[in-house]
Amino acid sequence: MPELKYLKGYPVRLTGPIEKIVAEGRLSEVLLKRYPQPHTIRTDKALYDFTVELKNRFLRTANPLSKVTYDNKINVINDALGLHTFISRVQGGRLKAKHEIRIGVVFKTAPLDFLRMIVVHELAHLKEKEHNKAFYGLCEHMEPAYHQLEFDLRLYLTHLDLIGPLYPVAGPQAALPPI
Repeated sequence: MPELKYLKGYPVRLTGPIEKIVAEGRLSEVLLKRYPQPHTIRTDKALYDFTVELKNRFLRTANPLSKVTYDNKINVINDALGLHTFISRVQGGRLKAKHEIRIGVVFKTAPLDFLRMIVVHELAHLKEKEHNKAFYGLCEHMEPAYHQLEFDLRLYLTHLDLIGPLYPVAGPQAALPPI
């Protein structure tokens, strides 16, 4: 049985059934039933617009975002799913602050729910820097199914690690169905 490294720390009552699903070779089936298609947010501009829309809906008074991008340098296994960076610079006699969000490029072809969960997580860092109770409360405010999506995202990462891409790679002629 392969190690389920993305599910470490979860209780056996949750990981036991997943181990059985993986052993039976049904992980793809389970994920595709729940998340039948990837999102269509492929460009940095579309990702920025998606993120700003969520920010404006839930965090209107938070600082503006300077940049939102897919980043191929983020290593999902060792680093993070996404990153929120805050940069302060003195420019002339003024202090300028920039907030940037970077999402791992592996999520360009993930289900929309997973992308939204990651964006919500990074947006929550605009208000709460630490992963504390207030932080997760804010995540749940923006995405009520946050914890379930986080668990399912870990299943998706397990799938990528053990099996490969969940969705067929589209050729130049293939178009993704709308969401």
